[in-house]
Amino acid sequence: MALTFPIYLDYHATTPVDPRVLEAMLPYFTSRFGNAASRSHKYGWDADKAVEKGRQQVAALVSGTAGEIVFTSGASESNNLAIKGAVGATAGRPAHVITTRIEHKSVLDSCKRLEQQGVRVTYLPVDASGRVDPADVERAIGDDTVLVSVMAANNEIGAVQPLAEIGAITRARGVLLHTDAAQAAGKVPVDVRAMNIDLLSCTAHKMYGPKGIGALYIRKRTPRLQLTPLIDGGGHERGFRSGTLNVPGIVGFGRAAEINGEEMSAESARLSAMRDRLYEGLCAVLPGCVGLNGSFDRRLPHNLSVHFRGVEGESILMAIDDVALSSGSACSSGSIEPSYVLKACGIGDDLALSSIRFGLGRFTTDEEVDYAIDKVGKVIAHLRAGHAAARGARAVRA
Repeated sequence: MALTFPIYLDYHATTPVDPRVLEAMLPYFTSRFGNAASRSHKYGWDADKAVEKGRQQVAALVSGTAGEIVFTSGASESNNLAIKGAVGATAGRPAHVITTRIEHKSVLDSCKRLEQQGVRVTYLPVDASGRVDPADVERAIGDDTVLVSVMAANNEIGAVQPLAEIGAITRARGVLLHTDAAQAAGKVPVDVRAMNIDLLSCTAHKMYGPKGIGALYIRKRTPRLQLTPLIDGGGHERGFRSGTLNVPGIVGFGRAAEINGEEMSAESARLSAMRDRLYEGLCAVLPGCVGLNGSFDRRLPHNLSVHFRGVEGESILMAIDDVALSSGSACSSGSIEPSYVLKACGIGDDLALSSIRFGLGRFTTDEEVDYAIDKVGKVIAHLRAGHAAARGARAVRA
């Protein structure tokens, strides 16, 4: 099979739209373009019907009901609405939020914003595999705790969190549980009922749907779960999120969720086997050089985060122009800083800066994996040889 370059191995960042999803969306850009809030004619009725179908499809993926889904622009907005909205609904009473040190920035920055407003926030540690200890959650809960926010799976090292155990604790203590499931939904089973999840954020573009459309699951209960909205005007989405609905996006999101629910088991098995083969291949061509970030236990099936001893991850990416990968470090103010996720897992700065994340996906082939193993192996061997030569030259000059 002929390879198409550049090879895409960054499926955690985003995914291509599945052709089946695009096919479902197309009519809603042209002939079926109605506003779902227009209730006086067929164009609006058709759009509203399509939205409700999408709502049911997204809800089914996480074992919720259609009435518990509120559409947003994406997981970042959903995270902001869940966290700020839950605290806002406390009507000024003392509030405490619990989260972890490895959350997505949309969670961490929301918490920082709340701290500036006087809200107390606890940032829990994680172990070497990137998982939080449910016992730490229980110990952190106090009389003023409003919300616990723990991501379902991490976007860098793929660690899947023990949500069922955490959910049992939060439910017993009468505290809301929110999870950012952007990386997990459609990849591993997520059941809001079994896990006692009250609020769940997800997004279409991580599951082969379009960008710009996400959802917040809000558990239906008595009394009603209260959230202060971020966007007012018109009372759309039961007042939680006003604004004209993105009908084509919702249709695509729903179809993507439906496909992921149907194919998750087989796709996960294929990708986990491919991931293991990738890791073993890298270890074979670079003996003694490759180290795993996190563990293979309780990890997303398509995630591989590794460090290469003695080589900076950014140098690897700069030397590879035909494979799309992501570094385990982030660029801040013009300087390379170690990933806060990897540091929270106890990985030192040198290894954190030498880390690369491989994200496999639905359209990844064995041939692409083989090419990546060969290319990365050659690049790193070349970089290591260059470093060795430079060290030798410095020794001679000394």
